[in-house]
Amino acid sequence: MQKEYLTKSPGETKKLGEALARTLLRNRSKDRATVVGLRGDLGGGKTTFLQGFIKGLGKKAKILSPTFIIMRRTGDFYHLDCYRIQGPKDLLALGFKKILADPKNIMAIEWADLVKKIMPRSAVWVDFKFVDKNKRRIMIRFNNGK
Repeated sequence: MQKEYLTKSPGETKKLGEALARTLLRNRSKDRATVVGLRGDLGGGKTTFLQGFIKGLGKKAKILSPTFIIMRRTGDFYHLDCYRIQGPKDLLALGFKKILADPKNIMAIEWADLVKKIMPRSAVWVDFKFVDKNKRRIMIRFNNGK
């Protein structure tokens, strides 16, 4: 299933992230972590979206782009940024498989297209398109792969 949204402000982008988090919490896998892959250009709204997403998870944490440290963890929430990695091997070296194996975990992966080969088929994909200074076209694709 695929849905497209047009957000007209950073606030709307955050609210969409919050709504997605709540939906995913209601429909979590019992077998593995919930994974969200985010794709889009720099400044496309990925981190803003995740600020709302973490609120929707009921967590109080400040979401910053983890570009320079690759991974930030807040309890069972993992925020990864693959912009600077060389490929899937780098993500595997961070314990990706172990994180993925725990159904309590939720992972949000920015620049996920760079590690598409190891992304689970059940991942939710969120694509960001820059429209103008405040507007973003956001496509959310839910997969039912196990």
